[in-house]
Amino acid sequence: MCTIQRIWNKFFNRENVSYLIFGVLTTLADWISYRMMRIAGIDYRMATVGSWAVAVLFAFVTNKLFVFGSMSLNPGKVWKEFTAFVACRVLTGVLTLIAMVIMVDGIGIRNDFFCKVVISAISLVMNYVLSKWFIFKKS
Repeated sequence: MCTIQRIWNKFFNRENVSYLIFGVLTTLADWISYRMMRIAGIDYRMATVGSWAVAVLFAFVTNKLFVFGSMSLNPGKVWKEFTAFVACRVLTGVLTLIAMVIMVDGIGIRNDFFCKVVISAISLVMNYVLSKWFIFKKS
């Protein structure tokens, strides 16, 4: 197999493509819920936390079932996956909140939604790595 084909197969496989699709959908859930909370007058910091929670719940289900194919419904295994998933997402969620505060209050970028979009790209990559290596790893 030629080198280009191997590279293609490594990056464009079912898992990576489905993560990209569900990552985009998770990001949309995050952005839409954030925007709705901001329109409702909620402070950007609280909206960041609230939209994070919406995205984490959506992402857990889609990542478990459709991306990493973890089909076990054993309550113990699901709970272990869920707690590990939330713990990793707390890490990226805290980094997101800190970055938002730095960008909006520290640097003075007034378009908080622009900041949210920039930070989302970084979080998407971090969340994939953490999910693949620590949460839904193959037995």
